Amino acid sequence: MTSRIFIVEDNQEIVHLLEKGLLSWGFSTASCQDFHQVKDELLAFQPDLVLMDVNLPFFNGFYWTQAIRQESALPIIFLSSRIEDADQIMAMNLGADDYMTKPFNLDLLIVKIKALLRRTKDQPAQATASLSAGPYTLNLLENQLSKERAHIPLSKNEVKLLYPLFKAAKRTVSRESIMEDLWDDDLFIDRNTLSVMVNRIRTKTKAIDFDQALETVKGKGLRLNV
Repeated sequence: MTSRIFIVEDNQEIVHLLEKGLLSWGFSTASCQDFHQVKDELLAFQPDLVLMDVNLPFFNGFYWTQAIRQESALPIIFLSSRIEDADQIMAMNLGADDYMTKPFNLDLLIVKIKALLRRTKDQPAQATASLSAGPYTLNLLENQLSKERAHIPLSKNEVKLLYPLFKAAKRTVSRESIMEDLWDDDLFIDRNTLSVMVNRIRTKTKAIDFDQALETVKGKGLRLNV
């Protein structure tokens, strides 16, 4: 089945470049026409992956990524002229799967798209699973953390970060192992970014006391103490 790529980019030269390159590799494409309605157009097209710019008319790519993550866990790759680490960290924290700066290498982008789609298709069982540790349940389908009747929504990357910790409950998992599980390599991630994500999870889950259960083991990694 042909994979469908949705392009959220207001520079028509870049849109045409992407469409031409993606079509040559057998992908089906559509691009956003109304930047007031990015999420609606995306959901109507039902893509397998999204290419997202940051600087867009009306609302930026960060806004739309956050909106998309409320509805879908589909892969999102950012393509942006913004090269600051803070922008890349923001994108990842909001649920992006990768971030490439402009000008980008089209062949490298195609490789990343194919690898990300392959990983997504290789994980159907995990998408319907949930894991429990102590009083907490990590729902991999709904992208949320639960305790009794309280449910905290998480981004896809936050769920991916917690997944190995739930599997190894009460055992320490190294930061390197977690980063490998998140992005397969550490090209766009460092320890500071991981710390930002962990602190974000702690803040979001404080109401169910998960911030106390998610422990940093100095010099070793992270652990769920439940």
